[in-house]
Amino acid sequence: MPRSVWSGSISFGLVNVPVRIYSAVQEHKLRFHFVHEKDNSPIGYQKICKKEDKPVPDDEIVKAFEYTKGEYVFMEEEDFEAAKVEGYKTIEIVDFVPYEDIDPIFFAHTYYVGPDRGAEKVYSLLVKAMENSELSGIAKFVMRDRQHLGALRIRDGVITLEQLHFADEIRPVDEIKASRTRVSQEELKMAERLIESFTAEWNPEKYKDTYRDELCAIIKAKRKGKDIHAAPDVEEEAPTDLMTALRESIERSRGGGGRTRRNGRRASGNGDLGDLSKQELDERAKAAGIEGRSKMTKAELVRALRRAA
Repeated sequence: MPRSVWSGSISFGLVNVPVRIYSAVQEHKLRFHFVHEKDNSPIGYQKICKKEDKPVPDDEIVKAFEYTKGEYVFMEEEDFEAAKVEGYKTIEIVDFVPYEDIDPIFFAHTYYVGPDRGAEKVYSLLVKAMENSELSGIAKFVMRDRQHLGALRIRDGVITLEQLHFADEIRPVDEIKASRTRVSQEELKMAERLIESFTAEWNPEKYKDTYRDELCAIIKAKRKGKDIHAAPDVEEEAPTDLMTALRESIERSRGGGGRTRRNGRRASGNGDLGDLSKQELDERAKAAGIEGRSKMTKAELVRALRRAA
């Protein structure tokens, strides 16, 4: 059972559902440490006063808000307690909306919401009612000294809380939008064909963290005393124009032939791996039993084949 990160209740109208919140995601991050190479000792850090240039004990460190440049307002725990607002220990549902109406840009983090002890019946009632309504509950709640917006939905019979950004936290796109450029109908049709050729059913298990796998393989190799050398970057030949790029992309997505060299000859399988097309590299990777090859770039395939040699 994972450890809860918040406890309180879901409230809508006069109904209260005691619940606990759990993180829904467990990221598979590789943790690295700074150590002294000479003796493997961990590197420690001190809290230094920048003015006095000496360590400061914990009992002399306080939280402060910089109101204006150089002017700080010191804060104590009582000040944070005094700022408790509606929803401090409650996920207060204020609206029910269609889940598909929420723009994904608002999603920040996902939590599971499970029933607290003795709240199983009222929790199950809320789950069933929300499933039948096919709506998502928009709510406010406070966690870690911050008020958040959230969307409650049902996933596999469990209430899921999607922490949302507030509208004023979303940056406008005006300065990022591309200037209006004329696109030919032929280019547009080719681009649409390319999208169609990549269209598939959503299958999250299909996508793997190949960079993490590469790092793990390197860590295992170094642990066994093997020397690791970075492979030279493999530069893909840039197409001469947009239409050529679209056309070659469609051919590749359909399993067509690899790219030809600038001199018109197909890349030879007898030279350096970097001279081979991505399709030829993929065939060699398949023969070598390299896992995750379908998601690798050309450069990643080259590195994987060199390690497997």
